[in-house]
Amino acid sequence: MTKAHENIDFMSSTEARPLRILSEYFEPRARLAANDVNRAVIFWGSARLKPDRDSPVDASVGYYNQARLLAARIVQWTMAQHDEGERYYICTGGGPGIMEAANRGAADVNPALSIGFGISLPKERGSNGYIDERLDFEFHYFFMRKFWFTNVASALVIFPGGFGTMDELFEMLTLNQTGRHERIPVVLYGRDFWERLIDFNVFEELGLISPEDLSLVHIADNVAEAFDFLSTGLAPCAQ
Repeated sequence: MTKAHENIDFMSSTEARPLRILSEYFEPRARLAANDVNRAVIFWGSARLKPDRDSPVDASVGYYNQARLLAARIVQWTMAQHDEGERYYICTGGGPGIMEAANRGAADVNPALSIGFGISLPKERGSNGYIDERLDFEFHYFFMRKFWFTNVASALVIFPGGFGTMDELFEMLTLNQTGRHERIPVVLYGRDFWERLIDFNVFEELGLISPEDLSLVHIADNVAEAFDFLSTGLAPCAQ
């Protein structure tokens, strides 16, 4: 005889899908609480953006290095300004590219403040290696992964990315716009990319959003500008 929860065939079946969904709610909830994770700065962006292996780590070279430096600066700031238990974590989707860069930047300063909410995908195997092992998660369901992003998000930094990045960005903007999530600082990093990709003013000109909705995002073009906007926006939350 096999207990139902130990029956792999059953637990992998369509009938057991609600149990798998619940497990992706309760297990992360318990682990985040056990590690006193209350808030995070979320970095989203393409898994395809790689570092320039022959270049120094400075803000003049590529989005990867800029994401790494910005994450490191946020961790330096929160460690200097906030008591343990009140610090901001750096949280990503756990994969390569911009996700790796941000986790790597956090790990450069304090590896214990680096979180990864990974997803099982055919082309992405395992986490990026710069995530605290206590906070290295892997999800099966995209919507549960996004739930936990929104649950811990105190600010967003969105680098250039593809369909997944756009999906995440617009879901969070919708939650902020409708009041389903507290309003948080949202940085779109890389003016050339964002202004070429999306003209947010068109939404307002056509009456599809309110004029004040344009303030839901801030476009930044360098690490210093992004950090200043984020630290200013997060300061009231830390009091």
